[in-house]
Amino acid sequence: MNATVSLYAVVPEILHESLKNYLETHPDWDQDRVLTAALSLFLLQNGDSDRRAARVYLETLFHHC
Repeated sequence: MNATVSLYAVVPEILHESLKNYLETHPDWDQDRVLTAALSLFLLQNGDSDRRAARVYLETLFHHC
């Protein structure tokens, strides 16, 4: 079972508006899925190349989480 943790983040209004627009045109995505994909990709590109982050990223893209 995958454990989840809730996060609270303050983002610039322009990003929030862009996210809302994206979600309106992509009903198979939600805010949690977008943020999970973005965070896991960031960690893949800038972290220690943790295979767990890669797995989360791929599962999120292909909606297996």
